[in-house]
Amino acid sequence: MKSLKIAIIALCAAVALPSLAADKNDFNPIQTGVNSLNIAPDARGASMGDLGAATDPDANSQYWNPSKYAFAWSTAGVSLSYTPWLRKLVNDIFLANLAGYWKIGSSDNQAVSASLRYFSLGEVTTQGTTGSEIQSLNPYEMSFDIGYSRKLSEKYSMGVVFRYIYSDLGFSDSYAGDQNTGASAFAADISGYYTTYPMVGRSECQWSWGWNISNVGTKVSYNNGENPAFLPTNLRLGTTFKFPLADYHNLAVSLDLNKLLVPARPREADFDMNTTEGQQEYIDKLEDWENMSPITGIFKSFSDAPGGAKEELREINFSLGAEYSYNDQFFLRAGYYYENEFKGNRKYFAMGAGFSLNVVRLDASYMLATAQTSPLDQTLRFTLTFDMDGLKDLLGKR
Repeated sequence: MKSLKIAIIALCAAVALPSLAADKNDFNPIQTGVNSLNIAPDARGASMGDLGAATDPDANSQYWNPSKYAFAWSTAGVSLSYTPWLRKLVNDIFLANLAGYWKIGSSDNQAVSASLRYFSLGEVTTQGTTGSEIQSLNPYEMSFDIGYSRKLSEKYSMGVVFRYIYSDLGFSDSYAGDQNTGASAFAADISGYYTTYPMVGRSECQWSWGWNISNVGTKVSYNNGENPAFLPTNLRLGTTFKFPLADYHNLAVSLDLNKLLVPARPREADFDMNTTEGQQEYIDKLEDWENMSPITGIFKSFSDAPGGAKEELREINFSLGAEYSYNDQFFLRAGYYYENEFKGNRKYFAMGAGFSLNVVRLDASYMLATAQTSPLDQTLRFTLTFDMDGLKDLLGKR
């Protein structure tokens, strides 16, 4: 149990630590299991403030909006991303992500995709009462998913993804007789993407809209089923407007809105705990929350905030970002991410760059938190993407 608590605390640190300045009476973040699913895996989306619902499709669209794959220009692509996480606190927590897609059929209107992500919490050492080492373990979380996307018209596509999730934060302690097992869950995503090319003056621009409802699925049950937790079911809405600045020079401006479709956990502060009736009401509400089905929780998430509509609006996070490209070979990006101080208080600027050749593209991003004490400050991400069409053409020339 000791290592289980340590791992969960470390995993939640990315959300909780930046929020210590918030009033504890109003601080009420949404609590979920497998929080690593909320970490943006790729450098491109991260460098624009963690967005990607309506940006141009790339190999990492599986996370942001898998329906974009149907509009991908290349026949196939594969990417590998690496993120050292909470590097200001420890040096052995990281996220690795492998993603790719392949266009199928002769009509160029459908694609299959997949991704594998692995989040390591580093090494955790448990100690006995005398301080002697008992056990060294490496808790982790991982997921694997496959998806399918298809154009329903020349301008609109939809996609679905099926995901298996495994969270191993526990351990088996033969001394205490404490047998903890990993938690598994199944989830699905559904998404849509619309893109059109309006004329603004004499210039042809691109205007895109996207949405993605992700991680709709079963609960994860930690500690042999005694502590069930909701998956981080999320609604993402976004738009991107791309316009030419000059020949070979383009600028895209994007906005994403996010809301967790998870009911808020009841708090003692919202009940009169000085009375028996208030204590019992809190216990009943907490039991209802623990036993609530994920689907019921999705609908409940729009109307369960103790503060009413004002607090519901606090649960909406936004990302605003821009991407400059030269000849689709050199990229500069910047963005900003905002989360209400009472719901996690993650606020940070992001920047990044990318360089693309016919076969490979390298992207990097850097995060600057608004609070210097934030463990997310100075987070780096790296992504290496391979274009299969470019590789095919290169091999064909030899």
